[in-house]
Amino acid sequence: MKRVIGAVLALSLAPAAMAEKLPLSAISSYLNDLKTAQATITQINDDGSVNTGKLLLKRPGRMRFEYDDPNAALILASANAVYIVDPKSNQPPETYPLRRTPLSLILARNVNLSQANMVTGHSFDGTATVVTAQDPEHPEYGNIQMKFTGNPVELRQWVVNDSGGGSTTVVLGELSKGGTLSNRLFQPPSRGN
Repeated sequence: MKRVIGAVLALSLAPAAMAEKLPLSAISSYLNDLKTAQATITQINDDGSVNTGKLLLKRPGRMRFEYDDPNAALILASANAVYIVDPKSNQPPETYPLRRTPLSLILARNVNLSQANMVTGHSFDGTATVVTAQDPEHPEYGNIQMKFTGNPVELRQWVVNDSGGGSTTVVLGELSKGGTLSNRLFQPPSRGN
């Protein structure tokens, strides 16, 4: 299992050319310019299990994770909340305030990684620039560790370290930027779903 995860991570960063650490201003600009995007994902969960699926992003404030079978779950960030929909359950979706999750940092209307106490780590690992960020007013909500390659700047993966001590890694396939994504894709699920 560890070899598979290592191979996935290595392949996701393979296109990176020899580069140097990207400045926070360049990463903030990249995220602010990123309006819509789609990518396949490989998600490595805290328990070591692996899920695949698709990510749809519509900034500000909206993200959709559609997971492949056998999981077939849906995670939706929209309307200032995160909804977790389990199609196998008769229970209503689990709901959390988006502002209490580290994803709120990259879904914000204006990303400013130079804001005081937001970035707790900024390094170059030989392949990618690694930025660890948190809500400066609520570090207890957890943090997000993002990896970016340069030439051009590209988000490759992130790790969400949540307030409960869990960690979830999302590795992005090729990011298809631009285009139109219907607002219906990000519509919060009804209570009956």
